[in-house]
Amino acid sequence: MTKNEFRQALTSQSYNMKKLSRRDFNSTLTKGLGSFALLGSTTAACSQPTTAATVVNKDQKKLGIALVGLGSYSTHQLAPALLETDYCRLAAIVTGTPEKEQVWANKYQLPKEHIYNYNNFDTIINDTAVDIVYVVLPNSMHADFCIRAAKAGKHVICEKPMAINTEECQAIIDACEQANVKLSVGYRMQSEPYTQEVKRLVKEQTFGKVNYISVDAAYKNGGNWDQWRLDKKLSGGGALLNMGVYAIQGVIYGTGELPISVTAQEFSTRPDLFKDTDETITAQFEFPSGAVGSIMTSHNARGNRLYASCDKGWFELRPAHSYGPISGQRSDGEAFEFPHKSQQALQMDDFSKHILQGTPNMAPGSMGLRDMVIAEAIYASIAAGGKKMSLDLGAFAPAQ
Repeated sequence: MTKNEFRQALTSQSYNMKKLSRRDFNSTLTKGLGSFALLGSTTAACSQPTTAATVVNKDQKKLGIALVGLGSYSTHQLAPALLETDYCRLAAIVTGTPEKEQVWANKYQLPKEHIYNYNNFDTIINDTAVDIVYVVLPNSMHADFCIRAAKAGKHVICEKPMAINTEECQAIIDACEQANVKLSVGYRMQSEPYTQEVKRLVKEQTFGKVNYISVDAAYKNGGNWDQWRLDKKLSGGGALLNMGVYAIQGVIYGTGELPISVTAQEFSTRPDLFKDTDETITAQFEFPSGAVGSIMTSHNARGNRLYASCDKGWFELRPAHSYGPISGQRSDGEAFEFPHKSQQALQMDDFSKHILQGTPNMAPGSMGLRDMVIAEAIYASIAAGGKKMSLDLGAFAPAQ
């Protein structure tokens, strides 16, 4: 789908969320943090047992997933991954590009009745083959289609970032709670074995307490200057809301703690090209134990590493966030190696097992909301000239 087609789809949205400018972040952050004490019951709501959408036993069939948006990620990552999954399968598609319909129908043997566009999307409520709707659209469209999917009685996977502000994140959570369906964010790294190993090393204190962590998640734009990620109306932000959320996640599971403050800076080496969205952002975090951390994210520099220095050694992932294979090292030289499998397949299987078997939700909606709170604090710090922003994340689950 082209950027113009995305804009056309935006104008027809039935759910019109308020869009925030960066200069609104300070006041919105204050209001948002003040309301998070009320989230104790709602942030966990979408991880509770449900009877709404079609819930079946694995022995009966795989859960059917509908991909909403057939851009590069769906085409080259999600759809191929669904050929490798054990608990789910591709059941339907939603696209705004008619030319793609027959191509996908032929490639994945999809009957016409399971092919939708943005105008008739709501009729998916009648499609019993679809158990999960995976929203893979520009960030500004996430809230609309996630809420509509929930109202259709379908479980929801929302691609990261969850939305473009905390208000929209909470609206998605509320809609899933009201519809009694489950919600997950497309954080593929949460199901990835190297990431799980990092969590284990931190939890068991294999190298003692983590004192310092550094996470870089960045890439250099290859010249596609017309992409929707560089249009703030569609993306809500730049590098921070794209790769930056992986860096935010990395400092959290790499320390096993939620940060208590953040200070941030924004840089641009090509202001002529990055006119609308942030090009490069750095941020520094403080944690309750006294540990400190830093992140770098960019659309015009390369970075793909997680490094933690501990009392009795260190561990590292490099690369840490790419589609794989990931590579790990540790100071004692012991093996840090796992077989590679599609991260997207692992992610979608984990969510399907959560629905089918009640296993933990690896990336619940509350995690997406939490990361947006941190992202807004980073933007607020930048807007205030690098001021340290306090973070009160006590309403959220422990670090994961």
